Formats: sequence, structure tokens, C-alpha cells
Amino acid sequence: MSADMNVVETRGAGGPEVLYHARRPIPRPGAGEVLIRVIVAGVNRPDIQQRRGLYPPPPGASELLGLDVSGIVEAVGEGVSNFSAGDAVCALVNGGGYAEYCTVPSLQCMPIPRGFTFAQAASLPEVFFTAWNNVFMLGQLADGEHMLVQGGTSGVGMAAIQMARTLRGATVYATAGDEDKLQVCRDLGCAYAVDYHGAWDDELRKQLGDRGIDLILDGQAGPYTQRELDLLAFDGRLVLIASHLGAEANVNLRQLVRRRQTLTGSTLRPRPASYKGGIARDLVEQVWPHLESGRIETRLHAILPFADVAEAHAILDANQQIGKVVMAVDLARAETVPG
Repeated sequence: MSADMNVVETRGAGGPEVLYHARRPIPRPGAGEVLIRVIVAGVNRPDIQQRRGLYPPPPGASELLGLDVSGIVEAVGEGVSNFSAGDAVCALVNGGGYAEYCTVPSLQCMPIPRGFTFAQAASLPEVFFTAWNNVFMLGQLADGEHMLVQGGTSGVGMAAIQMARTLRGATVYATAGDEDKLQVCRDLGCAYAVDYHGAWDDELRKQLGDRGIDLILDGQAGPYTQRELDLLAFDGRLVLIASHLGAEANVNLRQLVRRRQTLTGSTLRPRPASYKGGIARDLVEQVWPHLESGRIETRLHAILPFADVAEAHAILDANQQIGKVVMAVDLARAETVPG
């Protein structure tokens, strides 16, 4: 193993043109960490926001982009007992995934689901961690409830739709931006999918009748916020995972109080490894078997060479993707199944 590695850095904040490849020393795993030789790195919306200067990494995290990877454990730090060198893993990293090697707390690593390629495995951690955290932990989705996912063909949206239906028997509604994406939502089991360019809330009311939505998962906020609260049932929950349409909103607090509604938000990246490790255990126990059986699926929009990082970001900038964009750091192994 050489002493340094290829990474992606940024020249300030801006568009995909600020991304460039550079060399850095290979990091060493600290106590409780593993060093992963990255085979595939995921590309996520937070990477885009960080590149634009809108999502700074939390204290102590790598300033390099990249929040999920798949690869091979190269070395383990002091106190690590759940993984060993040579294990094939996928992991939610705290930053630094756009590199040939990265370190991550071992608690945030998971075995690759049986039959999955490294490319498929790299598409899992960030979106399934985020969906689990917001739908089941914060949103407290119960059996048979009704849920709305704004942006159903995002990676998080697709994970949320499938887990809600499979694990809770929920009735799921979704918004998307064109007919192809709406059909994907229907194919994933949504009871109804509506174009968010129109009066999506009025269209949903026609489907709901007198019933409200129990849980809404949204990344838009801004002017959507009160429209979503108006759709919620008594004791309904609105969970915000981003605020792409605006940082502020006018909210009818009397209605929120009277209807016992919950409005909350979340960021997972600053959470400690112990918290994320709990999610990792839940996913492996409750979701991985459904991935392995095919009842829950992951969808890859594109597998691009690591050299084409700017193109990968351009796809997300244009909101072209259905599912996940990933980058093959080791092109020869990206579409192979570990074993």
C-alpha cells in the first residue's frame, strides 16, 4: 500500500467545476475506527450542499465530501471487535468518502447484503440511515398509518416508501417532478403519486377525503410548511430533513396546538457514533433481510468513474436522477459481488 491516495477536493464554493482530484496521505484508524479501502462512493444531496458552501462539516469531521462508501476493511483501530481486515462492508461515514481510503467508526459499518455488488451496497447507507432516523425514530410511524413522502424518487424517498410499506403496512403517498418519476413511485407501492409542480395538496385531499396524513417526510420547507401542516391529521407529524425552498415559514401555531401536531427537523451527520450505530443495527436486523429477498430494492441511476466526479454532481444539480448516483473508485470491482 502506498503512503498517499487520490481524493476529491474543492476550490472554494460553487458548481461542479470547483471539484478536482488531489493527493493526500492515507489516514490511520483511531480507537474504535476502521480504515476502508473504498471501492465505490455514494453521491448525495448533502455533498451538493457542502460543495455550494451551504452545509459545513461538523467539528472533527473530514472536510472532504462523501457520506457513504462500500469497500474492504484494510485495518482496524484499537478496541474494534465487530469487523476485521478483509471484511467487505458498506458504511455511513462522517465525511471523506470521496477518496481511495477513509476512516469511519466501526459502529457505522454494516456487512454488505448477500448478493449485492459493491456499487449497490454504496447506495444504501446514507439514504437508509436517513429514512430510518426520520420515519421510524423521529416520525414514529405506526402500523397502518398514512405517510406522504415529498420527492419520492430521491434515494431517501425510495427507501422511506419501501420501508414504510414493508415494515409498517403503511399507505404511502408521494410527490415527484414528472410522469416517469411518478410511475416509479407507483411501482414502489405508493397508493397515489402527484406532480409537485401543480396543486399537489389539493390533489391529495381528493384522495384522502376526510382523513389526514399521519406523517410527512419533507426536504423543501419554506412555503410548503403550512400546506403540509394543513394536510396532517390530529397527532400528525411533519419531519423536515432539509429546507431547500426556504429557511423560514409562516406557521399557524394555534392550529398546530389544537390538532396536537408535531413539527420537527433533523440532521444525522453531527450525531455521535453510538446513535448511528443503533441505526446500523436496526437496519441490518430489520431491513437487510428484505433487501436480500428483493422485497426492498435499491435503484442505481448511474455508476460513474471516480474521475467523473463533476459529471456526477451535475446530474444531482439538474435533478435528473431516479435513485442513487455512485462513483467507482475501483472500477474493476465496482459491479462485483464480494466473496
